[in-house]
Amino acid sequence: MDGTLTVDGGGSFSPFFIFLIVLALQALDGFLAIIKKRGSSSSEQAQLRQEIKQLLKEASSLSTPATFAQAAKLRRTAAAKEKELLKKKEEQAKDSKLSHGLYGRTLLVLKVLLYIGLCWCFWTVPVAAVPQHLLQPFGSFLSWRSKDSATGLITVGIIPWLVLSSRVSKFMCQKFSKAIALK
Repeated sequence: MDGTLTVDGGGSFSPFFIFLIVLALQALDGFLAIIKKRGSSSSEQAQLRQEIKQLLKEASSLSTPATFAQAAKLRRTAAAKEKELLKKKEEQAKDSKLSHGLYGRTLLVLKVLLYIGLCWCFWTVPVAAVPQHLLQPFGSFLSWRSKDSATGLITVGIIPWLVLSSRVSKFMCQKFSKAIALK
């Protein structure tokens, strides 16, 4: 039994499943952040940008004194379209802020409820019992100095396991998102 991971009460895979739950929540949070950062550009906005570029290009090509009035008119039209584009971007940002805010709050409530539920289930039962040599530098943090006197294994509580799982899963999600961004 020395050198192996054993779990009391919660089943043989409870630390793994707790980690997967926390990882899934962190991945959802990261996915929501990516969506919020990217935003979405509508085809109407792309068409307006294209029209603005075209108008400014035509205005710059009309540089003679005889075509000054026509060039000024094209520049004014481009400025009006830029204002329209800015207004559309602001409306879209307001709408996306409302929807992303709602999703973010829903995810936060889900995290809190799941963490409370996990704490409720594993409060009196250790998540895992691990040999002391496997947790050498961090044993006192993970065990809160609780040791199974019958087997000599260090028992890991739910709160330290949730903290460790959330930090590791956040790190994994950051590395995964960077790897995807590089491709």
